[in-house]
Amino acid sequence: MKKDKVNRVVLIGAGAVGSSYAFAMLNQSVAEELVIIDLNEDKATGDAMDLNHGKVFAPNPTKTWAGTYQDCKDAEIVCISAGANQQPGETRLDLVKKNLTIFKKIVSEVMASGFNGIFIVATNPVDILTYATWKFSGLPKERVIGSGTILDSSRFRYLLGEYFDVTPSNIHANIIGEHGDSELPVWSHATVGGVPILELVERHEEYKVEDLEEIFINVRDAAYHIIEKKGATYYGIAMGLTRMTKAILNNENVILTVSAYLNGEYGTKDVYIGVPAIVNRDGVRNIVEVSLNEKEQQLFDHSASVLKNILTATFENEPIS
Repeated sequence: MKKDKVNRVVLIGAGAVGSSYAFAMLNQSVAEELVIIDLNEDKATGDAMDLNHGKVFAPNPTKTWAGTYQDCKDAEIVCISAGANQQPGETRLDLVKKNLTIFKKIVSEVMASGFNGIFIVATNPVDILTYATWKFSGLPKERVIGSGTILDSSRFRYLLGEYFDVTPSNIHANIIGEHGDSELPVWSHATVGGVPILELVERHEEYKVEDLEEIFINVRDAAYHIIEKKGATYYGIAMGLTRMTKAILNNENVILTVSAYLNGEYGTKDVYIGVPAIVNRDGVRNIVEVSLNEKEQQLFDHSASVLKNILTATFENEPIS
């Protein structure tokens, strides 16, 4: 018996991040249908052709094609990775305003199709653009999610795993806050196999607090180093976006450090920011509010204020709603 509803995901933006996401999606057979939309229609068509030629090697074939905004109508998820990159001499605020214009057009086109699913936002600055997508779309806050600090947390776990010589899956540690320079590590809840990391450092001479600080700096600045070496980061974030997509489509109720809307949690209101959240078929089920120590709370407050200042500076003369 054929079912009427299939899991369709629409990708908007077939640049380095978008095409890497599409590649990961097909390799993991996360969705039944994948639609690729790009301003450069030839690029979208070429990507779809290339991916289809390899689907015989995937766990399950994903129906893939280059589509239009009308294809968003029946989509469960629309993932946006489109947008402008920061140019030399351009400020972060310049980039925000440039991408805001792009996003207003994209989100308007998606919503005009009759879309009623979940947005995943990947474009930077992701926390600001996720907030904008929420406002432009009119969807409930739970159904607009940014990639937040999912990649930062993955980098964190990888580097801690290298340091303690333990597989990253046995490291539980989060980076929260802005996906950017004001993010922070939650050392007070970081564990290796259930043992607090700060406790391990106290017990064993070979582990140093200074090393932990260096690990965080390497996490925070990882993108700069990768961009310097290869021009952009895209594989890691594409895998993170695929993980988010899988969590939604499979109704997993998994905790991921995504960019979610806060309405009083962590003492912060009216901002999208990276925090642990339970993600399922409805989007963000709820925020996981871990108890931060005094220093962590101060750093988180600062990170939230950085984002709020950008929102104010960006939208003071151009109301977003």
